[in-house]
Amino acid sequence: MDMSKLFISEDKNIMDALNQIDETAKKILFVVEGYLLKGSITDGDIRRWILRNGDFTASIKEIINYNPKYIMNTEKNMANKIMEKYSIEALPILNINGEIEEIVFWDYKTIKANKEKIDAPVVIMAGGLGTRLHPYTKIVPKPLIPIGDTPIMERIINKFNCSGCDEFYVSLNYKKNMIKAYFEDLNKNYLIEYLEEKKPLGTGGSLYMLKNKIKKSFFLTNCDVLIEASYKDIYDYHKENKNFITMVCAIKNITIPYGVIELNKKGNIENIKEKPEYSFLTNTGMYILEPEIIDDIEENKLIHMPEIIDIYRKEGKRIGVYPISESNWIDMGEHGEMKKMIEKLGV
Repeated sequence: MDMSKLFISEDKNIMDALNQIDETAKKILFVVEGYLLKGSITDGDIRRWILRNGDFTASIKEIINYNPKYIMNTEKNMANKIMEKYSIEALPILNINGEIEEIVFWDYKTIKANKEKIDAPVVIMAGGLGTRLHPYTKIVPKPLIPIGDTPIMERIINKFNCSGCDEFYVSLNYKKNMIKAYFEDLNKNYLIEYLEEKKPLGTGGSLYMLKNKIKKSFFLTNCDVLIEASYKDIYDYHKENKNFITMVCAIKNITIPYGVIELNKKGNIENIKEKPEYSFLTNTGMYILEPEIIDDIEENKLIHMPEIIDIYRKEGKRIGVYPISESNWIDMGEHGEMKKMIEKLGV
């Protein structure tokens, strides 16, 4: 990658930084004047700004870290130790004038390997018909559709397992025996318990079958999404904020390719915005829930997670959001999205 793609100037806004991080998929930008290092911005800095309800059009000066980690070119052999010590994934190397000569990266999995593991069960909703993926799902259920040489649900489980999760519950309905047979034949270091729906119960209804099984905070995820983020960070955010539910949301950016007309109350033109950009948060299909929710689910009732969230929101329960970059959310719910997932994973 051209190193300059990770450079950003102080005159840019937060939307600019977000778009650039999405394009580079490196989770960090370095604020420079020419090649002179002035600061850094990470996806975490942007996340915290969003959670404070910050304006996307605000200057990046609001979130710049003006004391970034770096090393001099005479200390290059210390790069790995510095990144491991501070759990950072990119480290600029400077010359005597304070200019960036090189950026050293360390693989995400290597950095996170020494972090504390998560002790949390994972519930996967895999009972749907997958009608948007016909004709594939007429032959195999959606959880077994291969992405490269590995079914999507196995990829999801493997990612959680790498974070230390080894207790899985999978809700099943459509072609359930095929799913069970596949995972029973695998050589695996985790346990799967199946929740067999007699009829479709939505993304929340099958939680009823977890009564007396889960007694601690747990992940809930759809069977067709991959989240490229630290699950430990998401879990810690949920616990530190004492959320009842945490929804993982992706930051979506849309540019309207036309001039947008705004009218006043008299029907006259108030403003014209040429190709405006809009940003919003969208549900990725991954959550962290408190176990008390399980006791509130009615038996054999069709209900979806957004409905459950709305009920608790009206009751005043703490419902949090963990925002991630759009590039860190990979969905395969439709044919076009499945193709994008395959391309992005390079399989």
